[in-house]
Amino acid sequence: MTDTQIMTMTDRAMDRVRALLSQNDGETLGLRIGITNTGCNGLSYTMDYASDQKPDDAVVKTADVTLLIDGDAIEYVAGTEMDWLEEGLASRFTFENPNEKGRCGCGSSFHV
Repeated sequence: MTDTQIMTMTDRAMDRVRALLSQNDGETLGLRIGITNTGCNGLSYTMDYASDQKPDDAVVKTADVTLLIDGDAIEYVAGTEMDWLEEGLASRFTFENPNEKGRCGCGSSFHV
């Protein structure tokens, strides 16, 4: 399934994903986004290199950057904007998710 509305990326996030993918072995289709049960608030985002597309993946293609959204994560991330944030010595991907009902104090987990 291809759907550009499931998740969007800022220009900063696209630049960072491009940089990460360029450092990989070249067999990578894109970046896989998923959800795992963890943390003090229940859910956390996962990211990994995707070398294949699973049948239930949603494919989000923006310019030359491809995200493969794990089928189990689609309902949790629909409408989310992914960004890349650099503050002082810290840098990380952030997710602005309209489905979130709460987030833990450290920001590493959320619930819907």
